[in-house]
Amino acid sequence: MDRDWGAKPGGGGAASAQNEAIDRRERLRRLALETIDLVKDPYFMRNHLGSYECKLCLTLHNNEGNYLAHTQGKRHQTNLAKRAAREAKDAPAMPQPHKRNIDPRKTVKIGRPGYRVTKQYDPDTKQRSLLFQIEYPEIEDNAKPRHRFMSSFEQRVQSCDKRYQYLLFAAEPYEIIAFKVPSTEIDKSTPKFFSHWDPDLKMFTLQLYFKIKPPEANKPPGSAPPPAAANGNPPAPGVPPRPLAPPPQAPPPPPPQAPPPAPSMNLPRAPPPPPPVANGPPGPAPPPPMGAGAMANFTPGTQIARPPFQGFPGQQQIQGQGIRPPPPPNMAGQ
Repeated sequence: MDRDWGAKPGGGGAASAQNEAIDRRERLRRLALETIDLVKDPYFMRNHLGSYECKLCLTLHNNEGNYLAHTQGKRHQTNLAKRAAREAKDAPAMPQPHKRNIDPRKTVKIGRPGYRVTKQYDPDTKQRSLLFQIEYPEIEDNAKPRHRFMSSFEQRVQSCDKRYQYLLFAAEPYEIIAFKVPSTEIDKSTPKFFSHWDPDLKMFTLQLYFKIKPPEANKPPGSAPPPAAANGNPPAPGVPPRPLAPPPQAPPPPPPQAPPPAPSMNLPRAPPPPPPVANGPPGPAPPPPMGAGAMANFTPGTQIARPPFQGFPGQQQIQGQGIRPPPPPNMAGQ
């Protein structure tokens, strides 16, 4: 049998150590190419001879696997560290922001301080102001109260409302108290906005003035106030008011109508009863006038068929003169 011991029939014999090393390097090269992109390596270069160079270490490599093995070696890693140190030394020193690590003090709170709020109005400037007086009788030695303004969207205690802001006062060992004030712009001028701490009375005083809103400053005197919202609250500042509905108007008077037209039928009219005669039967009734009444302005047109007159037997019909009534019974025998 012409085969080496330890090899299977048809396997071609056992691989030597050199062949195993070649196969291992090929497998590692394919695995490295799947995880490492050589296009993004700034030191990888392919020359005109078809081989590869390392621009950092100035070495030549036959294939990508050999170059990847070189990048994991000690020589390439040492040159990378030297390059990084030299670049850090040559780079200009950038000023680093100074960050102070202030840990919150953990003190036992003794409760809320007493306070007094006074509302004021300046008739000359028509500005509204608030005067805050906070009492700290048990404040720490050499401590001074602090205050700040907080937006409604910054706090997490109440629902956010852009119409209001909060004024906070703090002093150890008292709890922090806050006042809900309108979000109108505050006049920060020196005589209008000031704060004072009296160490003898242990009282902190702060006064602020609100600026006049532009719509109110330019509004002519005697004008109506802005309309309230649907729920009864005033509209938010900065939101244009909704246009008012036009007032209800009386319905227009009906147009003049023409008088009703005269009837087109020549209806008979009953003649007035004849006046009583003292002696003898009554005479014939006078015919009705033709030039006055509802038929004066009658315009002859198409005649409408009308039913025949029905009356007493022997009654005569006169064309255009109506029906002659019979004589009254009480006057027939006279």
